[in-house]
Amino acid sequence: MFSNEQKFSDWKITGFGNAPALLFESLESTHSLMKAKAAAGEIPAGTLIVADMQTAGRGRHQRTWDSPAGLNLYFNILIPLDGIPLSSAPQITQVAALTFAEIFKSLQDESNAHGLGNKDIGKVTVKWPNDILCGKHKFCGILAEVVPGMPMLKQVQHDFKEPAVSMGVGINVNSDPVDYAALGRAVTTLKDICGQKVNREKLLQALVANLERAIGQFRAFGIRPWVSAWKRMDQFIGTRGTIVVNGHCTDQNRGEGDTKKTGSILDMQDDGSLLFKCDDGTVETVYSADLEI
Repeated sequence: MFSNEQKFSDWKITGFGNAPALLFESLESTHSLMKAKAAAGEIPAGTLIVADMQTAGRGRHQRTWDSPAGLNLYFNILIPLDGIPLSSAPQITQVAALTFAEIFKSLQDESNAHGLGNKDIGKVTVKWPNDILCGKHKFCGILAEVVPGMPMLKQVQHDFKEPAVSMGVGINVNSDPVDYAALGRAVTTLKDICGQKVNREKLLQALVANLERAIGQFRAFGIRPWVSAWKRMDQFIGTRGTIVVNGHCTDQNRGEGDTKKTGSILDMQDDGSLLFKCDDGTVETVYSADLEI
């Protein structure tokens, strides 16, 4: 995983079930392109879109995701919902976060074993609902959106497919933390965590392969087994935090119209929701929000 990588245009990758991988030297956003192609029926489920650089990368609530060329990973995968209830679609990002975090943790452990890792940054961990951090420094974000029944490819004699999830992922791989100083929040990179560069092609191959297996297990067993694994990796259950509810919290209007509740993070429940005790004594089940720690 720490070997030198080949030129981006020569990467050997596929989507789920050997679906095509579309590589672009530069895109505005892999997420926007995936949604457009899926809605037009131009791609099959399982398709992977990868950009070496994004000019308009976005995270949750339209927040900027800095996407310089040749350093990090920016990709979208179209995950079929065959056999997965639409109501369970949001849990896919939690499955993905844990699956990816376990790979990142293995890289961190390997680097530490060779005396190369950053011992001062803390451990790779997951933060509800689907963030991946090292200590309290974020380095991987996941954004997902359900694409409704899509027109089939023209050569297939049916009108519509089942819904799918377009899941976008941004990972700070070989950039440096100083590159994100303007964001005003704690950010790190895999290179900083591991003390060495990571081969992005091999990392992406591992992420996609492990995620495909994980989605198969999720389809068969639901979220409950993943909650147990999540709790073993989560470092924030039992600590204080702030729940922030705001569906339009962009970089430009950060803080405007927020609904904030401070309190204690009690647990992650069997359905993937968060059990949160507010400072006024009320206990709430939270299904969708940002969690600040």
